[in-house]
Amino acid sequence: MLLSLAIIFLVGLSLASIFKLLKLPGIIGLLATGIVIGPYVLDWLDPSILNISSELRQIALIIILIKAGLSLNLSDLKKVGRPAILMSFLPACFELAGYLCFAPVLLGINRMEAAVMGAVLSAVSPAVVVPRMVKLIEEQYGTKKSIPQMILAGASCDDIFVIVLFSTFVTMAQGGTAHVRDFLNIPISMILGILLGISAGFILHEIFETAYRNNHKIRNSTKIILILAVSFLLMTTETWLKNYIALSGLLAVVAMSCAIKLKSEPVVAGRLSEKCGKLWIAAEVLLFVLVGAAVDIRYTLDAGISSIAMIGIALVFRAIGVWICMTGTNLTTRERLFCVIAYLPKATVQAAIGSVPLSLGLPCGNSILSVAVLAILMTAPLGAIGIDNSYQKLLSHDNPEKS
Repeated sequence: MLLSLAIIFLVGLSLASIFKLLKLPGIIGLLATGIVIGPYVLDWLDPSILNISSELRQIALIIILIKAGLSLNLSDLKKVGRPAILMSFLPACFELAGYLCFAPVLLGINRMEAAVMGAVLSAVSPAVVVPRMVKLIEEQYGTKKSIPQMILAGASCDDIFVIVLFSTFVTMAQGGTAHVRDFLNIPISMILGILLGISAGFILHEIFETAYRNNHKIRNSTKIILILAVSFLLMTTETWLKNYIALSGLLAVVAMSCAIKLKSEPVVAGRLSEKCGKLWIAAEVLLFVLVGAAVDIRYTLDAGISSIAMIGIALVFRAIGVWICMTGTNLTTRERLFCVIAYLPKATVQAAIGSVPLSLGLPCGNSILSVAVLAILMTAPLGAIGIDNSYQKLLSHDNPEKS
């Protein structure tokens, strides 16, 4: 495992640097590293690290979500409440509609299989989007209109919505039936996740303050370790309760971090966010290299021109959904265009659940995995490049004197 970790960091950081020199996002180098050294090409990674790949990716995602929560300005987010809520489900619904309309024609699958495919493909990637929105918040691009905050919040909820739909459609495709309570789980999981996270954040803050009042000052590094530990507990709670009640662990992590920021002095929250940023340097490499390693490049050979066309059509549907979310806001056309670009990338969810229909023996399993792999290879770089190269042109800088 140690050799595998050495390869991941040395090759990943090297390729990421090369891509940055070429004026391309480092994430492309990290994904490429994972694909090349993964089990489907050179097979340089130890099976032991592949066995815990999903857990390591989850830890990395937790780190950037903590940083996101510590960076969010809740008063700003309130200004865009309605669009943020719409962004959590409407673009995914539009993209799913695109698959329902066109996948049977282009890919020769039935409507139920198209629904399963749409559920796999319609999730945005928080792993690509969240760190970039955190960067925009720190650099103060679009923050006056709460654009990165809105995208960050929507992307964090989007996956929950899509995964619940995926579970429901897979059950139906296997001959089961869907229940109203399956769809009710979506708002329930969000509300319970937020409430649990806020409670955990307030408790943690009280512990920090009590220690400070008793002259037992807790170092910021130790605070981050404690926040991480509680985040792991929140994610585990989701697993414990999933057979009884729906609860979003990811939203709980963000809510906890927001609660800590709300109760803390701005300087303290800033320092905690900075500590998280240092952890993210290593976590980002692990996350995207392991996402790349989960991509079976061989399945792209099965994905022909019709699959590329299907992904393109679905993205157009998604763009329409994002644009509708912006109606009634004071965003300019350029700012709305940025929101469309920011909602393009796919990676984490598709890598995690793309192979599930195949493993369950669904006839459409091979087609879904092929399109999922192709979507990652197309949209993760496209979204990353689009965000990185457009935000300074499409968004206003809220502190021009600092730029």
